[in-house]
Amino acid sequence: MTTIPEFTWSDRYLLGHKAIDDTHREFVECVHALQEASDADIPAALEAFIQHAEAHFTQENGWLNAPDFPGGGECHIEEHEKVLSSAYDVREVVAQGRYDVARAYAQALVDWFPGHADYMDSALATWLVKRSHNGRPLVFRRMETV
Repeated sequence: MTTIPEFTWSDRYLLGHKAIDDTHREFVECVHALQEASDADIPAALEAFIQHAEAHFTQENGWLNAPDFPGGGECHIEEHEKVLSSAYDVREVVAQGRYDVARAYAQALVDWFPGHADYMDSALATWLVKRSHNGRPLVFRRMETV
């Protein structure tokens, strides 16, 4: 059996916007819970992730839909829609007892999140900080041991 590395919070995910950083920490916690859930607990862990993702993406989409957001946020919003659509599909399959699909979905989220945060969410965080403080985000990251 292959051991899948756990998905845990790392300061490398910090973007310098408190609301985004707090929400991203919760995202990581929800995905980690889904990774660690027993078969019996997968439906509840998946539902908790879905509830988090709906609120998380609604918050970000609200900012992305601001009339002064540069370049529009359509591509970013589309990624959110795809993640949620997949979650709803996984929920249907999990209801039939296919817990392996939820585990594969959790791994797909682990693979997706760092790039999404680095490229899409970092641009959003930068814009939000510039808009509110007329500057760039300031991020302090703890050194991590390897």
